[in-house]
Amino acid sequence: QVQLIESGGGLVQAGGSLELSCAASGRTFGNYVMGWFRQVPGKEREFVAAISWSSGRTYVADSKKGRFTISRDNAKDTVYLQMNSLKPEDTAVYYCAADYARFIFTGSGNYDYWGRGTQVTVSS
Repeated sequence: QVQLIESGGGLVQAGGSLELSCAASGRTFGNYVMGWFRQVPGKEREFVAAISWSSGRTYVADSKKGRFTISRDNAKDTVYLQMNSLKPEDTAVYYCAADYARFIFTGSGNYDYWGRGTQVTVSS
């Protein structure tokens, strides 16, 4: 059974940083793309960043480039989202997701497994 468990969310002031973690278990993720999405109430889930577990290739949404970085630790089966220069509009629930795929897709419908999310709140 696949489990994705996010951690690292919390309250931070604008301009601050947070690192989110996603611990993956339940299978070998070498053929998966791992993604981060975020969602605020009343809005659709928004793509943030993704990484190919096998190649390490990454893709970050244009609006987050330069502030957000995604990485992985194969030994720990963990994916990270480093978020810098946070803004109040980054406030959301952040979700980790896994897609059995060779290529990175940004649509949430492509992803097969989801974590429960971690709340990030950025105060002004």
